[in-house]
Amino acid sequence: MKYTLKKIDNNIGTITINRPEVLNAMSADLIQELIELFNELILDETVGVIIITGTGDKSFIAGADIKAMQKMNQEDALGFGKSGQRLTKIIENSSKPVIAAVNGFALGGGCEISLACHIRIASDNAMFAQPEVSLGILPGWGGTQRLPRIIGYGLANEMITTGKMINSNEAYRIGLVNHVVTPSDLLKKCEEVASEILKNGPNAIAQSLKCIKDSIGLDLEKGLEIEVNRFSELFDTKETKEGLSAFVEKRKPNFR
Repeated sequence: MKYTLKKIDNNIGTITINRPEVLNAMSADLIQELIELFNELILDETVGVIIITGTGDKSFIAGADIKAMQKMNQEDALGFGKSGQRLTKIIENSSKPVIAAVNGFALGGGCEISLACHIRIASDNAMFAQPEVSLGILPGWGGTQRLPRIIGYGLANEMITTGKMINSNEAYRIGLVNHVVTPSDLLKKCEEVASEILKNGPNAIAQSLKCIKDSIGLDLEKGLEIEVNRFSELFDTKETKEGLSAFVEKRKPNFR
């Protein structure tokens, strides 16, 4: 891989974007690399949690490559937008939890990639923004759709229409990130959360994530129906039988 690094350790797959010379900005080639890497790790049975981060402590992803975008016409922009949306949908639909380790800038497409992740953990020097309107464009990789669902419509309206940058403490206050830690503790905290997840049943985790995602936008009754059907279906699996037996027998379950 030209722009990314991959590591698998203790059932945790880590993807590191490695373009520090441009603050890990997203290009079409980088998007394709990430699509391939995420698909690979999602299918890898040795991986239970995926972490995505950027090289260095200055930038997670400082948005898309603006110089490349300057040369795009409408057709080019449509393809670029769909490519970015394809990546964010793969992350969002992953059966394995994806944790964004946000080190430094998460701007534009970088913020949108973090929004697609299931959990966001930020360093205390992290900055988030959807500044596209300052360039005369709008968020095209899911920012107008996911940000309101995470922080609410009023706050999302303000972030997107002003393009203003917020720091990690403000991001934590409004529910955009789960934890804020020092840069030196960022990956350690992500790995701690991943380790807590890995103690649990992988199929139960996957189905829980699917229940949450599939019920967005539905009324409560429809969401409850999805939930109870998935709940009951698990009882025919070896994983559920192992988990219940382990509890009764007062031992740790062997899920993996």
